[in-house]
Amino acid sequence: MSEPSQPTFLVSAYSDPVIVQINGKANYLNCNAFREFIEKILADGKTQFVIDFTNCKGMDSTFLGILAGTALELKKLPTPGIFIICNLSERNHELICNLGLHNLLTIGDDIGDADSTSFTALKNMEVSDAKAVLQAHENLVKADDQNNAKFQDVIAFLRNQVEQPDNG
Repeated sequence: MSEPSQPTFLVSAYSDPVIVQINGKANYLNCNAFREFIEKILADGKTQFVIDFTNCKGMDSTFLGILAGTALELKKLPTPGIFIICNLSERNHELICNLGLHNLLTIGDDIGDADSTSFTALKNMEVSDAKAVLQAHENLVKADDQNNAKFQDVIAFLRNQVEQPDNG
């Protein structure tokens, strides 16, 4: 019932590359602020990112779809951006590879000395918009065609929700 007191995402927006540290589980219950942060930073022209998974306890397909979408956007740039994920646990590494995201992202070992970097906490915000969740899952299919079979039911359900007229 209660919100986790500790923020899931700590960001260093002014470092180069931009660094994001994940604490706890990254999922649809808390990743909207992360998605909005990434969109803003991309709009500001930043193209180099490091995501530190040292304290990440797990992630769901919505969060993974946001990562995929970011990587796809960075690849479209005239000078492709850099998107490094590092310090993955064995389970998180497995999730990344099972969805084919290792082909889009650079998997690194360590981010170096991030201790001296100043971080700001993002407020945990649930993705309440079905369009955003749909887009995240469509990004997973764009990242790897084999994900279509894994997420076709979720995508069909979300498309149905998005396309229904408001009865308000």
